[in-house]
Amino acid sequence: MIRPLNSYILKGCLLMSALLAGCSKDDDLKHAEGQPVLLTDFIPATGGSTTEVLITGDNFSADTSDITVTINGKRCAIVNANTKQIMVIVPKKCGTGNLVVKVGKDSVVSGTPFTYVFSRTVTTLAGNGTAGFANGKGADALFSFNGQSWYRMMGIGADDNGNVYVADPGNACIRKIDSEGNATVLAGSPGNSGSDDGKGAAARFQIPYGLALDAQGNVYTADPGTWSIRKITPDGTTTTLGGTVQEPWNVAVDKTSGKIYYCSTGGGGVFEMKPDGSSVAIINGVTAPGGMDFDKAGNLYISSNTGNTIIQFKAGTWQPTVIAGATGVAGYENGTGTAARFANPWGLAVDITGNIYVAGNGSYGANADESIRAISANTWNVTTYAGSNSAGFKDGIGAAASFNAPMGVAVDKDGIVYVLDKNNNRVRKIISE
Repeated sequence: MIRPLNSYILKGCLLMSALLAGCSKDDDLKHAEGQPVLLTDFIPATGGSTTEVLITGDNFSADTSDITVTINGKRCAIVNANTKQIMVIVPKKCGTGNLVVKVGKDSVVSGTPFTYVFSRTVTTLAGNGTAGFANGKGADALFSFNGQSWYRMMGIGADDNGNVYVADPGNACIRKIDSEGNATVLAGSPGNSGSDDGKGAAARFQIPYGLALDAQGNVYTADPGTWSIRKITPDGTTTTLGGTVQEPWNVAVDKTSGKIYYCSTGGGGVFEMKPDGSSVAIINGVTAPGGMDFDKAGNLYISSNTGNTIIQFKAGTWQPTVIAGATGVAGYENGTGTAARFANPWGLAVDITGNIYVAGNGSYGANADESIRAISANTWNVTTYAGSNSAGFKDGIGAAASFNAPMGVAVDKDGIVYVLDKNNNRVRKIISE
């Protein structure tokens, strides 16, 4: 029988109290230096920050200053201890990992990991569900993400100052949203399409789809309507970097090198755009490339939309490796590497530690993925970050939140995730913990 978590904690607390009371009468309160530290059990095995964990074993110490307990190098607060048990509090954002108990110069590692459960809260940064145009704060702002059902944009990015930028194809402009949710136009003239360069409202776009930022806060957009890559400086000045050799749907910046790249979902190519505006093919034959982003080592990650996979292209050689999903097999299933399943994955972003976030897309009629998935760096373990396989609109925690065709995803330097939620015409925000 599985006992409720509270009963384990209560039992542990009572046992701790009894042991502490008994040991106060004993001389055996100290750690035997040089002798093995034993860790036989800990409860609970799952929890989030502030969870109290009771560790049972032998050759600990009643002197808490002599003890350190860590999970993934993050130190747990020690409530109390004796030679047989230690009560600790799990620190924030420590992640899943084994407990390491160190007493004096002696230490022991738990045989099983503590499974850390993050609390991921989804809120609405701007937009109210109505397709249209309006600047304003929060729900007063309007976007036209689904003004046409065929819009396939994924353009969303975040700078280091708390600002979020989105490609708004229905309004033919690039929008800026500050940390308070105030939406304005960075460049372009809502309702007036074209291909003109210029500052602010003097610039014209057709159907901006992709969007990326460089280390200096410049915004780049891929516009398949004009077959061009455009650059917008922080003051809203737009210039054309160059025309493209295939219809561009997305753009990415390798922030380490400053190089600009774009991909063509229909053409299957990935290109570097040179400073003179010319294009050089670096990868060919990707099955419907969608989202793309770089890690800090210069490795490129691309979501293969109809291939249903996430592919890594090694820095320097562009050697491809499928890191998640099974080629040509659609589904909605978490797991490690090729055991996971995606259904037409779209937007993609990489955080500063190499974790990858994938927007589930959801706009295809048969697509059950209305979530943001996370792929752990190097292990390629796929989990659901927020949302589920059901479309809707709801702010909430984790799977209790809902999206409707999450097309684009971005992550800032603090690990805050932003979502371009197409059919809800909203920009959503996910804070972990």
